[in-house]
Amino acid sequence: MSAHANNPTPPDRGHLLTEQPNERSTNLDAMSTRACLELINDEDATIARSVRDQIEHIATFTDGVIESLRSGGRLVYLGAGTSGRLGVLDASECPPTFQSAPEQVIGIIAGGDRALRVSSEHREDEWDGAHEQFDGLNIGANDSVFGIAAGGTTPFVLGGVEHAKSRGARTGLLTCTPVERAPWCDVLIAVRTGPEVLTGSTRMKAGTATKMVLNMISTGAMVGLGKCYSNMMVDVRATNDKLRDRAARIIMRTCGIERDASFDLLDRAANSVKHAIVMHHQACSREVADRLIRDASGHLSRVIGEHA
Repeated sequence: MSAHANNPTPPDRGHLLTEQPNERSTNLDAMSTRACLELINDEDATIARSVRDQIEHIATFTDGVIESLRSGGRLVYLGAGTSGRLGVLDASECPPTFQSAPEQVIGIIAGGDRALRVSSEHREDEWDGAHEQFDGLNIGANDSVFGIAAGGTTPFVLGGVEHAKSRGARTGLLTCTPVERAPWCDVLIAVRTGPEVLTGSTRMKAGTATKMVLNMISTGAMVGLGKCYSNMMVDVRATNDKLRDRAARIIMRTCGIERDASFDLLDRAANSVKHAIVMHHQACSREVADRLIRDASGHLSRVIGEHA
């Protein structure tokens, strides 16, 4: 049900930082294409610093995600519109990059998968819009739920995170404007992205900031779970030529062997980079390598030592 079903006049959001006009772009419609693009680029250049200002909160939430995933729980992103699409994107990239189970990182968008391609903005006004999905997923104490709402007011997101908290989940909220932390939000990440070049178009700077924060959370969590060795994605799933090439180069670098030998090792390891590396360093079978990796909770450094 819409949060404003009985109120035909929507609440005034003009005070939000993400809705303010950008003084630098007041003549946007009169600018040349190059000047317009330079201005967009100049504004984008401010985002990394704004994200850095929230690094402590991002780290706190990421540590919670690591605990959740170690306990067999999940990371669930929740958003509407651009925010929802970015959450689904980050979740969908975890399995091929880190060989995580598809159900380990989940992206939920208001309006469902159809909203990834067709605008369903009206669904974001439903305070209880995510409740049924969360109940179906049996969200609980082992899970981390991360709401994404650039302006910090989206009913679908706020209501969903509140419901997740009532079920015992760890909760976080990402906004791109200062808001007060609600009791149901364990960690608030408020990145001050400032007014957009195109007023209110939060797919721009706010979207860039959101992508950066989600990259940090998922990558930081997977690194904490042993999904990399040095700076290499040793859990990459070698399912096409590009990824087999990358896998072979990782094996070459880590094992000090030639390219042909790395492909032979990768084949004997059933396309698992991590197993291939352990098989080489420990001169063992894939079955023994599997046991060693499991005993080390997936951390390759605990099996073959730190990277030189």
